[in-house]
Amino acid sequence: MRSSNPVLGRAFNQRGYAAFDPTATTETDAALENLYNAPAASSMRTGRMTIDDVVTRTGILFAVLVTVGAAAWTLNLGGGAMMLGVFGGFALAMVNSFSKTVKPAMIVAYAAFQGLALGTISHLYNDMYQGIVSQAIIVTICAFTGMLFAYKSGRIRVTPKFTKVLMTALIGYLVLALLSFVGSFFGASIYSMGGFGLLIAAGGMVLASFFLILDFDQIQKGIDAGLPEQESWRAAFGLMVTIVWLYMEVLRFLSILRGND
Repeated sequence: MRSSNPVLGRAFNQRGYAAFDPTATTETDAALENLYNAPAASSMRTGRMTIDDVVTRTGILFAVLVTVGAAAWTLNLGGGAMMLGVFGGFALAMVNSFSKTVKPAMIVAYAAFQGLALGTISHLYNDMYQGIVSQAIIVTICAFTGMLFAYKSGRIRVTPKFTKVLMTALIGYLVLALLSFVGSFFGASIYSMGGFGLLIAAGGMVLASFFLILDFDQIQKGIDAGLPEQESWRAAFGLMVTIVWLYMEVLRFLSILRGND
């Protein structure tokens, strides 16, 4: 199964819940099944990943992100700290992606660097458009809640066609993002092109929201497959990548709206 995380791409598919291959885990499943069925005290854990594990790890990561982000916001650290957070976060994302073993300390460090980046970026946006950050947070929470409800209620189902459409849309979006990045050096960013820029930003926001569905589905399949408890860190890491992506897309969309007023 391919990863749904836009930042990690193919690298995150090497291992973990997003790389689960049923044909390659027969021995592991058998061992876990034996452990599960073995006589033991009722309080003994099976060692399998559960939804509670994923929720707990995700909560830890976001607590770190928010704490560091709040400090970066309050101290108004500026562009240097922002670049450190962006590039440090990217480097740690690659380390966690290519690692054959789960490294909780590296994942927590990634959350800290992301907090540094988001805290400084959010402060810059809020200086230009007062109140935009609180609006972006509310929209992000609503989008997450809505997608979770849609997945749990069965209103949106993950099918091969659904996944293929999202992956194709992601490729197109990444191409546009690359063109925008190159164009920004010549004063011609796609996001600054009036209505077209607003449309692209809206598309990115919607795309990030739907990628949450793939993340929920992959986490559920990892739990059903009996992946080791340690993999809950990787699941939380992958989910956080998508949520941060969604927040940045919402922030960009709202800034374009406010800028066009």
